[in-house]
Amino acid sequence: MTDEVGVVTGDLTVATTVQADGLAAVTLQYTGAEEWYTLTGSPVDVPAEGLQHLHDTVLDQIRSGGGARAPR
Repeated sequence: MTDEVGVVTGDLTVATTVQADGLAAVTLQYTGAEEWYTLTGSPVDVPAEGLQHLHDTVLDQIRSGGGARAPR
């Protein structure tokens, strides 16, 4: 689920980055496209387990389907 266009499906590229304010932004795009979309619920706090853990959690949610959102 994205803020800009709703649900996206298919071959996606997901990026999880730390912003200047310390929050983690989760964005995605159709692989090879230029446009990036914000995963609904992003940005979020970086969990104690770290940024990679957040990224892996997001990937698991996206792969399971059902309109994934950034974990809180």
